[in-house]
Amino acid sequence: MARPRKEQVNISDTPYYHIVSRCVRRSLLCGKDIITGKSYEHRRLWIENRIRILSSIFDIDICSYAVMSNHLHIVVKIGSEQADQWTRKEILERWTSLYKGPKLIQRLIQGDRLDNAEQYSANVYIEEYRNRLKDLSWFMKALNEPIARGANKEDGCTGHFWESRYKSQALLTEEAVLSCMAYVDLNPLRAKISDTPEDSEHTSIKERISPQFSLQTAIREQIDLQCLIKFQLPLKPLIKFEDNVKQEKQAGILFSAVDYLELVDYTGRILKEGKRGVIQQTAPPILKRLNLNTDEWLARSCAFEANYHSFFAKWRNTRRQAA
Repeated sequence: MARPRKEQVNISDTPYYHIVSRCVRRSLLCGKDIITGKSYEHRRLWIENRIRILSSIFDIDICSYAVMSNHLHIVVKIGSEQADQWTRKEILERWTSLYKGPKLIQRLIQGDRLDNAEQYSANVYIEEYRNRLKDLSWFMKALNEPIARGANKEDGCTGHFWESRYKSQALLTEEAVLSCMAYVDLNPLRAKISDTPEDSEHTSIKERISPQFSLQTAIREQIDLQCLIKFQLPLKPLIKFEDNVKQEKQAGILFSAVDYLELVDYTGRILKEGKRGVIQQTAPPILKRLNLNTDEWLARSCAFEANYHSFFAKWRNTRRQAA
């Protein structure tokens, strides 16, 4: 018998979870339908950018992701406690960038004066929103529902698009987190969609290697980031690798970014039973394929977050001026 969701996701056990959402009725999330010849490749950007947006709004970090033809993988970290520090205004801005909220909340945002009873009710709503903004089920609801509506509209049908809400797997050790992240990043290679991890489009490893390219692609395809711009919310990058152990609480993954790349490269060279794709043994190491030495990659990975924010800030200012 299936376990209740609250028993499957418990941040006192671990903040790291592997999430899978799969389509039903032979629906294609992305890719090309071999029967009709219709292409759904454009949906990959829908999903990739929706993940970016929701991670920036919710108190949930993205460790890795891969958008496949009929399913998607995400490794998340929840429970960073940032949401507990957000002000009432920040909570309202984040939640109403996704949902309108009841009339009372709309009046509050517009600056209407509320009486004591209304203010009490508004406070209850705000605390509920605070809890939702750090809740994995609400994160997946906000991810899957718009994708399902858009896909059904394109397909000219109604009904379920996803097989279930989502499947979650707790990652209880650092080894489990790293191996699952590598598994997710290698999905396109195992499916023989790409030859190397760095060529795998719409994956987190591609974004880590070329964050500006990933954002440029999203912007060129006119993916909607207006909900972040409206309230000046920063675009959150993928979770960081933190090589050194520190005394203060660490938000990132206790592993070297260089070592992770080499882990993915090594794992991808192992032929897995039942899977077609593998990195050829004659291929040079990943850092050589990227024309980077260790020092250059360390410098790039340390500047990853700054470069990510800088590019998005420039584009956001351009859009604001144009408006």
